[in-house]
Amino acid sequence: MNYEFISYDEYSGHKRVNFKLNGRDSLVVRPSKPLPGNPVAWRAEFFGAFDSVDRALLERGWHLCYHRVSDMYGCPESIKLMREFHEFVSETFGLGRTVLFGFSRGGLYSVNYAAAYPESVAGLYLDAPVLDIRSWPCSEKSRRETAECMKLYHLTDDTLAAFSDNPIDKAAAVAHIPTIIVAGDSDKTVPYSENGAVFAPRFTAAGGKLEVILKPGCDHHPHSLDDPTPVVQFIEENCL
Repeated sequence: MNYEFISYDEYSGHKRVNFKLNGRDSLVVRPSKPLPGNPVAWRAEFFGAFDSVDRALLERGWHLCYHRVSDMYGCPESIKLMREFHEFVSETFGLGRTVLFGFSRGGLYSVNYAAAYPESVAGLYLDAPVLDIRSWPCSEKSRRETAECMKLYHLTDDTLAAFSDNPIDKAAAVAHIPTIIVAGDSDKTVPYSENGAVFAPRFTAAGGKLEVILKPGCDHHPHSLDDPTPVVQFIEENCL
């Protein structure tokens, strides 16, 4: 793998290492007082956005990490790239098992990665997550994202309806991984009824440990919670 160091700086008062791995922007934030085993919260997308949970865990001794695989919609090739990154940071920085943070389209990456490498994932935090590409972005045929996504998954208009390799189809496969979902019940961009509400009963029917926090009247934004305590407590109680 091709590693290129970029710089050191700070994130929320803790040391951040910025680098490129195989040409892709990457980072690891090291807490001032790391927990035993170096657990890590891995943002699949949108590092630094609505990051109350990230910062709270960092203060409690969790590492943070991010690797840019944007505009790949959790396709199989993106999961391979994520695996290369995960193996690299685990060996180079001594990081332990990860909790994947799937915000919006990051839900595609997070669940697909967990299904492919379940032994490496200690938990899932899914926030207004996309869990079915037919809900987003492939519900609108004129979008740039639609064309990108369908090309990456080798789909056509004729094959899209029968596509069965979405995160909602993998709920049982990841049911051993503790999962928390936070979403708005009025999300018009990524409707909860088409994503989390389909995933959740399949996950629990397979015996999964799941907590769902629905925000009344909330659209796709803002993500997360003003008070991150419920998410942090779930992660600390179930994913360490």
